Amino acid sequence: MNSDDRILRSSEEALEHISGICFKTGPPQRVGVELEWTTHHAGDPAAYLRAEDLAAALGGHTPATLGNPHPQPLPGGGAVTVEPGGQIEISSAVADDLAGLHATVSAEQAALTELLARSGIVLGDRGIDPHRPPRRILDTPRYAAMERAFDRAGRTMMGSTAGLQVCFDAGAGRWEVLNEAGPALLALFANSRRHAGRDTRWASARMATWLAMEQRRSGPVPIGDDPALDWARYALDAPLLCVRRDNGSWDAPQGLTLAGWIASDDPPTVDDVEYHLGTLFPPVRPRGYLEVRYLDTQPGGEWIAPAAALVTLLADDSLVDQAREAAAPSAGRWLAAARAGLADPAVRASAAALAELACRNLERTGLPTPVRETVSEILARRLHDVARVAA
Repeated sequence: MNSDDRILRSSEEALEHISGICFKTGPPQRVGVELEWTTHHAGDPAAYLRAEDLAAALGGHTPATLGNPHPQPLPGGGAVTVEPGGQIEISSAVADDLAGLHATVSAEQAALTELLARSGIVLGDRGIDPHRPPRRILDTPRYAAMERAFDRAGRTMMGSTAGLQVCFDAGAGRWEVLNEAGPALLALFANSRRHAGRDTRWASARMATWLAMEQRRSGPVPIGDDPALDWARYALDAPLLCVRRDNGSWDAPQGLTLAGWIASDDPPTVDDVEYHLGTLFPPVRPRGYLEVRYLDTQPGGEWIAPAAALVTLLADDSLVDQAREAAAPSAGRWLAAARAGLADPAVRASAAALAELACRNLERTGLPTPVRETVSEILARRLHDVARVAA
């Protein structure tokens, strides 16, 4: 993104700018994923890794946050990043279809796994670290400011969680259905009950950390008649997480919102506002495309199951409408879904209906038959869990 040093001097200017960049129009066909994992010593998963351990293992793919000014992308164009607690993430290149994305990202995941294995490092397979409390291993002004700004839940999010993000072009009804189906799909693919050696009693302890944070920054965006305006107002009302400075601390004045900053004697630039948007973490985030953020990372290659389900549910207007109807009983039940998972009756009903709808229409994904069969088996296993929980 090119730097834009124009000053925004009113909330109206900011509303117009944010509304204009976050829901871009165009044919909704592209898809991407971000796969994130906790990292562990193969022989002792409870032992902490050091930043230098990851840098040595990643070699030329080491990101800038670990001191490499010219990181190499993975063979398919995906970028490797390292999160504050040592989590590793692949951010895929955008693909025109899910079949191509699956082939490329599967190869990149295999290459990354092999690369780390040479240094005795393995990737976790749950949405939160089941072995260790959080510990920040990256030292950047942003992460230091975040750690000071966050409470215990925020620090756990930074250092212990791992999510699966699926990204889509915006389109009619997509914003609504991705939010409304979120609680059910969160519960359907939740796998992060254990954290730091204990049973948290949450189906998704990863999502529990997000829900326990400042809700003006990480809570769901209210759904109204104008998604772009709803998001812009959310951004204005959100407290600043950090303020970039050439020297010294990036700590933000406590409680200062973007709207308050704009009204101050030293208002932000357009670039500052866009940086602020990247510090907001709702379950679905608009970034010119739509970023689904509510899924726990999945074991091995099973990320394709939630990705295929979402692609299927967005395949056309009819499926979007059917998905919204299936999701309606649990829409907005984020807390119940994270805590009880499929044991919540409304969440269970929606999860079963959405999984069944996806299974009936998986041919819409364009995935090869063997991959569709794998997705069906994963969803069937999840549906079996629904029936088991309900019994």
